[in-house]
Amino acid sequence: MPLVTDQEALDYHQFPQPGKISVEVTKPVATQKDLSMAYTPGVAVPCLEIEKDSNNAYKYTAKRNLVAVISNGTAVLGLGNIGALASKPVMEGKGVLFKSFSGLDSFDIEVDSEDVDRFCDVVEAIAPTFGGINLEDIKAPECFEIERRLVEKLDIPVMHDDQHGTAVISTAAIINACEISNKKIENLKIVVVGAGAAAISCAKLYKHIGVSDIYMLDSKGLIHDSRDNLNSQKKEFSSKKELSQEEIFKDADVVVGLSKPGSFSVDDIKHMAKDPIIFTLANPTPEIMPDKTKEVRPDAIIATGRSDFNNQVNNVLGFPFIFRGAMDVRAKKINTQMKIAASYALAKLAKADIPKELEELLGREVKFGKDYIIPSPFDKRLIVEVSSAVAQAAVESGSSNMKDFNLQEYREELAKRL
Repeated sequence: MPLVTDQEALDYHQFPQPGKISVEVTKPVATQKDLSMAYTPGVAVPCLEIEKDSNNAYKYTAKRNLVAVISNGTAVLGLGNIGALASKPVMEGKGVLFKSFSGLDSFDIEVDSEDVDRFCDVVEAIAPTFGGINLEDIKAPECFEIERRLVEKLDIPVMHDDQHGTAVISTAAIINACEISNKKIENLKIVVVGAGAAAISCAKLYKHIGVSDIYMLDSKGLIHDSRDNLNSQKKEFSSKKELSQEEIFKDADVVVGLSKPGSFSVDDIKHMAKDPIIFTLANPTPEIMPDKTKEVRPDAIIATGRSDFNNQVNNVLGFPFIFRGAMDVRAKKINTQMKIAASYALAKLAKADIPKELEELLGREVKFGKDYIIPSPFDKRLIVEVSSAVAQAAVESGSSNMKDFNLQEYREELAKRL
């Protein structure tokens, strides 16, 4: 029986009022004086201050806490290209997660265009409204060019979460899985099944933490140098020679599935090294179901993208806290150092003592090990650990120009949000 029926989902989104988000007023408007300050004539004063110095927008408006969640609906969840308007429930849901997990406000914006130039022009034009931009559910390869342009042109954090969220979380999971299985990151052989936005970004981040032996498969098989149909993103992970599926999986330490059910099989994982790390992240149906994996590889550490199995690689572990940390120090970019800092902070938190209330919420005893390699999304310490690590990395890497950043004070400020 499904956890949620179709009708329950529709009722949830329709009642007591349609949608999942609303706008709240943060200042009183109860008297004539309040009205005069909220609007005319008092509103002119901060307007003129911002005209003098654009940074004053962070002092006198909601910009510092406001994220844009922007999509054109071309790669929505497992639904594909359903269009901008049909993507709106997902974008609203992203807003719910931003607010609930990190306290960031958001507006969802659905741009009805698949043209890269027009999409970028729209986002650039509205960017002054926001302190950060979360790109969402945009298909590859256009998503790479869109993100590249916007990161280059804008002076606020821009991140395509479908790419980098999965990369940050799965990297944390690999770090801890290696510790449990006594594998060295620099010696790993990793097979990435899939070559879309998430797969490319995952493989790039794995390289940044020291992995050099990576094989990538797309719908046509192994990406290798003799193929003439590779874009620039795939070429970075092209194998020098063509290999059979058995050769690719032979003695592999890690497989990360970011494709579809059946894109690799139990026969493939039989060839993997001892204590394999097997991430089947296709949603809602993994490439191989965990019970089938366990039948042939009882020594495996397994993760999926689903909430009904242990070790869920869920982007909500990343994006709310990455943006929180980046925006709090007014970072101009979310760079590689910040993403790696988020991964290591997640890995470290999974090894910390588990609060009793979290075990009660999850309904089971929780302890760092094969069945708990990344934190639960409901671990309230995420905002402190991940956001502070991201903020510190932003300052240390020069993405933020903040001169008087005090890590301990910032952690205490984040803790108050709990």
